[in-house]
Amino acid sequence: MLPLLSTVHCDTQVNSSFAGSALKTVRNAVANPESELRRWRRVFDANAKVVVNGEKYLDPENFVNAIAPRGDLSKIGRAQFAILFRVADTSRRGLVSWDDFTVFETMLKRPDADYWIAFQYFDVDNSGTISLDEFKNVFTANVSSSAIPFDFDCDWVKLYLGKKNGTRVLGYNEFTQLMKGLQGERVRQAFQYLDTDQDGFIKPDQFKQIILEIAGHKLSDAVVERLPTLCTLTPGGRISYSEVVAFHNVVREMDMVERIIREATAKSKDGRIDQSDFLNHAAISSRYSLFTPMEASIIFHFAGRGSAERRLALVDFAQLLDPRWKAPHEETEVKSVSTGMSFLNGFLQSAYNFVQGGFAGAFGATIVYPIDMGAMQNQRSTVVGQMLYKNSVDCARKIFRNEGFIGFYRGLGPQLIGVAPEKAIKLTVNDFVRGQAMDPETGRIKLIWELIAGGTAGGCQVVFTNPLEIVKIRLQVQGETARVEGAAPKGAVHIVRQLGILGLYRGASACLLRDIPFSAIYFPVYSHLKKDVFHEGYNGKQLGFLETLGSAAIAGMPAAYLTTPADVVKTRLQVEARKGQSHYKGLTDAFVKIYQEEGFKALFKGGPARVVRSSPQFGFTLLAYEYLHKYPWEDKPPQVQTALTSRQDDISRIRARNALKILLDVHGDFGRRAARFTPPFVPAVSEKQA
Repeated sequence: MLPLLSTVHCDTQVNSSFAGSALKTVRNAVANPESELRRWRRVFDANAKVVVNGEKYLDPENFVNAIAPRGDLSKIGRAQFAILFRVADTSRRGLVSWDDFTVFETMLKRPDADYWIAFQYFDVDNSGTISLDEFKNVFTANVSSSAIPFDFDCDWVKLYLGKKNGTRVLGYNEFTQLMKGLQGERVRQAFQYLDTDQDGFIKPDQFKQIILEIAGHKLSDAVVERLPTLCTLTPGGRISYSEVVAFHNVVREMDMVERIIREATAKSKDGRIDQSDFLNHAAISSRYSLFTPMEASIIFHFAGRGSAERRLALVDFAQLLDPRWKAPHEETEVKSVSTGMSFLNGFLQSAYNFVQGGFAGAFGATIVYPIDMGAMQNQRSTVVGQMLYKNSVDCARKIFRNEGFIGFYRGLGPQLIGVAPEKAIKLTVNDFVRGQAMDPETGRIKLIWELIAGGTAGGCQVVFTNPLEIVKIRLQVQGETARVEGAAPKGAVHIVRQLGILGLYRGASACLLRDIPFSAIYFPVYSHLKKDVFHEGYNGKQLGFLETLGSAAIAGMPAAYLTTPADVVKTRLQVEARKGQSHYKGLTDAFVKIYQEEGFKALFKGGPARVVRSSPQFGFTLLAYEYLHKYPWEDKPPQVQTALTSRQDDISRIRARNALKILLDVHGDFGRRAARFTPPFVPAVSEKQA
């Protein structure tokens, strides 16, 4: 693929002007897909507020609105994007036409658009090369007089421009390499300029001045305020050149710093790392060593707020990784409310849990109820020597033949009535215990507490589960009984009156034996599938529909099958025994008799059906719960949002921002004068007048 604009080297003759190159880019833009041009046109028309002779134009302010990335630009002033206006305004009339905008957008499509735009900014005469005078004039015009001076006659600049009074010029490729190394040279010259005693040390406030000029837009306000504290790393109260260079290297490699920290904390057992963990992970993440011990000390010094020796969580590094980071006390002050409001907030949260538990549980239960019906019928007791159903398929066929399609949903009403408090208690208790045991900074929880949280949730739900299931089972059984024996089916109210309060908890021990281990298995497996298999939260990842459903469904498989024996015993204890059927005195008696009369396999009767039922039921239940659970007052572990984890903006806007960052690397004030630039007067009329 041919480049959009030809590359000009310092030793090549320039035969074509920038206007010719611009015309070529317009032709390339016209050859682009129509949808792309329509999108550019839509952005242009939405922001072009100036009309001259019937044609729309962008002024500097509206140009910024058209090309600046959306979101928080607190560290890069939005007005600073006006510095790119001069690149787009090739005619120097103070307005950008549709053709100019098309050329600029096409330029942003280049993979090297950031350096290309910076080159065009310094190439004042549009010659395709940059002379020493051009570079010097553009540099000084955008830097205040109070800035640390830069020596353009130094040997470093001469290596790029030559030694004959600057008669050689910079081509594009030479310019990109010069810009990449310019910050390092500025650090060296700035340190040498401020080190008046030439003893290799500068004062903390002088160090802060250097960093603000070359990297202030890359650091949060908290780190900027703590810059002078770098002097505490070594005795003497001053900062050496090696420390300045080390800090600059950390800032320059901040993306790699973040990747290493995220990966190292994710693999750490407690979600925290120290300097050794950081250096070890950096060593295995790259071919060569990226960071020195001094650089690691600097990272942990600023992340640990002066305590560089302790183990730190990802959230501790947020102020170093995210330039937009705000102090936690600012959010705490906003969130601080009275005790009464806090109680009301907790009450509303609990009420919401019950509502969402009802919807989520009813949704999952309705989907799998026919499977549950078949599993229960296949598990219940038979007359000794008589086989009622051969398997689950035979059971489903006979239910349909005897009762029709409605037979699969017999007893669904009580199930839906009871499922709301059951699921609310189960999910709320699990979340509550996990929340109490969770590390508030890392969001980690030990496995033993995961098991306790799940088991506690399973035990609490029996309060509602046992009465619900004994009524449901007897309603399901009487359908087949009514068909065989000619008995009239009885309603749920009759069954409740017949059993009484104590009778509703018959088989509760077996229910506890089933629900406690089920939840103790299910919730930890579900959590680890999301985190370890589908990598939820890694670099800000949020699970999609299928990933959430898959995690919830897969977690239900081992939990359902391994607790089948307890479910079989529970069913036998709760079914009203008829003449000729085995009677059970209790939990132990049921286990023994089932094993003696029907063998070990009988304890796992209906196991596959339980898996088929529980897997999709909990899959859809937890899926609904996850989506309904995203309410505004939900408490979550603090998240570290940076450019690596935030939603990607349009690539052209990203490249425009990167181009501005390259110019800001020259000096932090670069572009602020352009922001105050007033274009020459152009007679204009409003769109309405036109």
